[in-house]
Parts: sequence; C-alpha cells; structure tokens
Amino acid sequence: MAAEIVNPRSDSSTDQDGGAEPLDSFDPVFALHRGGKMAVRATVPVRDKDDLSLAYTPGVAKVCTAIAERPELVHDYTWKSSVVAVVTDGTAVLGLGDIGPEASLPVMEGKAILFKQFGGVDAVPIALGCTGVDEIVETVVRLAPSFGGVNLEDISAPRCFEIERRLQERLDIPVFHDDQHGTAVVTLAALRNAARLTGRSLGQLRAVISGAGAAGVAIAKFLLEAGLGDVAVADRKGIVSADRDDLTPVKRELAVMTNKAGLSGSLESALAGADVFIGVSGGTVPEPAVASMAEGAFVFAMANPTPEVHPDVAHRYAAVVATGRSDYPNQINNVLAFPGIFAGALQVRASRITEGMKIAAAEALASVVGDDLAADYVIPSPFDERVAPAVTAAVAAAARAEGVARR
Repeated sequence: MAAEIVNPRSDSSTDQDGGAEPLDSFDPVFALHRGGKMAVRATVPVRDKDDLSLAYTPGVAKVCTAIAERPELVHDYTWKSSVVAVVTDGTAVLGLGDIGPEASLPVMEGKAILFKQFGGVDAVPIALGCTGVDEIVETVVRLAPSFGGVNLEDISAPRCFEIERRLQERLDIPVFHDDQHGTAVVTLAALRNAARLTGRSLGQLRAVISGAGAAGVAIAKFLLEAGLGDVAVADRKGIVSADRDDLTPVKRELAVMTNKAGLSGSLESALAGADVFIGVSGGTVPEPAVASMAEGAFVFAMANPTPEVHPDVAHRYAAVVATGRSDYPNQINNVLAFPGIFAGALQVRASRITEGMKIAAAEALASVVGDDLAADYVIPSPFDERVAPAVTAAVAAAARAEGVARR
C-alpha cells in the first residue's frame, strides 16, 4: 500500500445536492480533495498466471501456513511492520470540534500522506462510527493484527487519555496519541533550542500553558519529565491547582505534579514573571499580560489559525516567538515528530513508545538546527530532509536501549 496524492478528476459531475455547481469549480482546496488524497498500489507485479500463482493462490497458502506455525513471521512476509492505523472518532478534529467520522476523513487522509511523505511509513485512515471508550478500545484491539502501530488522532479529552492507556496495556505494538505526544515532542525541541540560544537551562524556566486538553496535559507532563523548572496549566476557569474542587481526575493528577509556585487565579496573573508561554487553547491573551512576562521570555502561541498572542505583539516582549502557522518562523508542527517516531519504532519492531524514545526524538529534532540557531530558527522546517532520518535513528536507538525493541 502507498499513500499518494491523487490527481483530481476532470469530470464535472454534479454534487448530490441536486445539480449545484461542483465546489471544486471555484475552490482549489476542493479540487485537490476530489476523489480523496490517497490510493492503494501493489508492491509486486501481477503480469501473468505465474505472478498470480505466487501473489495469490496457490502460492500464498505456503506463506499463510508458515505464519500460522511461527506467528512472528507476519512481520517479514506481510505489510504489518511497515503500516500504521490512523484512528479517530471525529470528536476533536482540528479546531472544528466534534464533526463526526465522515467529516474527519480528509484530515485522516492528510495525516496518512504525511506519514508517507515525511517518514516513508504507510498509513491507513480509519474513522470509527462510535465514541464510547469501551467501543473504541475493543474495535482497535480487533483491528490491531493488521498493523504495526496505532496513531490515535483527534479524539476529545478526557476520553483520549483512557483510550490510549488501555490500548497500550492490551496491545504489543506502539500506540501513540499524536495530539498529545507529537505536540509535546516538538514543543520540547523548540524550547531546548530557545533556552540554548539565551544561555539558560530548562531547569531555570517557569512556564505557563494555556489549555488543559490533550496537548496541554501532555506538554506539561513531558516538559517536567525533561527537567523544566516549573509549569502551571490554565483551563477556562483559571490555573489548575489543588485548591479547586471542580477538577476532573486527569486535572487532579496534573495539579499534583505541576504548579510548584502554588499559583491560583487567572492565566493572566500567572504570566507575571513567567519565562515561557505555551498556547494550545485558542482565545486571546491580553497584551499587558504578555508584557508582564520575564525579560527574554519565550512565547509559543500555537492555536491555528489565530494564535493566542499575535506574533507582532509577542515580538515586542519575547526573545523567541513560535506559532503553529506555516507563514511565520518557528512553526511548531507535529509532522516534525510523528513520522520519524513511528519509523524508528517500526524499524526495530518496538512493543511500545516510551518516554525515553520521545525525549530522544525531541533531542534529535533540536540537534538538526545545530549552529544555525537563531531567534527565528529554533526548530527546523518540516521540509528539512534531515529531520525524519535524525528522529528515526534516535528513536530506534532509544528503543533498543530501553529494551522494547524486538530486532
């Protein structure tokens, strides 16, 4: 199977709404998506009866029998070790929210072609027609024999945490919720380089995160694991702190491990004297709050398409500014992480993706910048051809070091 951009069909067939002019007649986005963005192609020829007898019956029976006798051979004689399932329930798609499985498919197709383009990993988009935790877990467990890994995508919090945890417990292949961990890996890489640029260590930094959903929770935990000095996380009701009585179990756990400074109240008040702002929530942070941050602060405002702090405002006060947008420098983009992480994990047939593998990915990603480090270059471009090989090699090595590699 290969993920390929499919040429738009040139026919002008009418849409299903009764003969209206096709959307792609005036919008190039729809033109690109017509017919979908992927195709399946064979990796072996079927030109004649001899090819047919090898690729299918009777020859295929010999391979089936061998795998039945030695199940580990499935990795060598099928696509299992080189393909990932991209699984969603359509409940948290981009900034669109709960739009359902069918409407999520263009995003999942896009994710699949990014796997192929940037990591050489084949991926299959799977949009599920269920949203219950038990249903999703059981469905993915039943699909798992066909895949070498599972990339969970656009599943709303807090269900996403339990779904990932339960799948990791039940499956012996990597399960990775990219909205959590991909974002965290790229954020850590950019933060490491920003700290290096300004002559500081992670341990000297206090961060404030706007957003306590999947990305915000994962970033907070991951940065602390990597040695960040302190981090406070804010949701819509203010700082997540132990004195609040309205916290979900996930946020209660977060309150225990974060906010050493004992802050409470609003996001804006927490920014006073903070070294780092990380936005993964949307909304707008008032300029006076940004101005109150410490000298030489970093502003990573990653909401798309409208950052929590406009870059023009952020540059008035911050030493390093990053966004989630491709039209500004320092784009925090998950595509820098997930293709290489899965490529490395699949390369060594890892049973799971560990914290050490994620930290190795962040360090490798940061190292690509090297001596070219500058305020407008703390993270490489997704199109930098050094990125995926560096991340892949680092993740594979970390998997072997941590004992989760099987070859």
